[in-house]
Amino acid sequence: MAEIKLEKDKKVSEKIDVTCGECKRSTKHIVLSDICLRGSDPIIDWINEYQIIQCQGCETVSFRKTHENSEDCYQTGPDEVEYSIYEDIYPNPEEGRGSVEDAHLLPPNLKRIYDETLKSLNSNQPVLTGIGIRAIVETVCKDKKAAGKDLFCKINELVAQGVLTKDGADILHKLRTLGNEAAHEVKPHDNVQLGLAFDVIDHLLQGVYILPIHAKEKFK
Repeated sequence: MAEIKLEKDKKVSEKIDVTCGECKRSTKHIVLSDICLRGSDPIIDWINEYQIIQCQGCETVSFRKTHENSEDCYQTGPDEVEYSIYEDIYPNPEEGRGSVEDAHLLPPNLKRIYDETLKSLNSNQPVLTGIGIRAIVETVCKDKKAAGKDLFCKINELVAQGVLTKDGADILHKLRTLGNEAAHEVKPHDNVQLGLAFDVIDHLLQGVYILPIHAKEKFK
């Protein structure tokens, strides 16, 4: 039988970095109230935290939920393990997010999947958003005629073409993995992760499509 331990207000007055839905960026928040639930059974250990937090910039009050468990961790050293922490903020700071500037310059097929994925993000549909992010990456590879037997190879081919830097490819591989988990495992990622992923997508589309068009027009 599972054992559950409750701790209350252990982190009150602590300051944490959280994406603010009003400021639209990561800001310092103070914890106003905190409940921590720790669960343990023969199979898995887990921690859920529920916090009422306040932005120290605009003073907006939000609700924050985090989750971590003993099955979702990775090795960071010979004797060190780090747990993945899933974080959701309410109201969703990504709600009402606008499209990348000059999105009309994107190829039609790419703009279509981008718009649909953005709608999923704004509607708080994390699985569909994850699948859409992977589809955006696939569409970019197809548009740039990147060769390869799978998406992993195609992303690396974009580096060989000079479309992406090595660092850019590493980021896209993380988005590819995120999309795979959404598509094949129906795994929802939290709204903070998806917001950061969309920041990467916007930066990619600006660098690969939008800025080159502007540069060509301005420097004829």
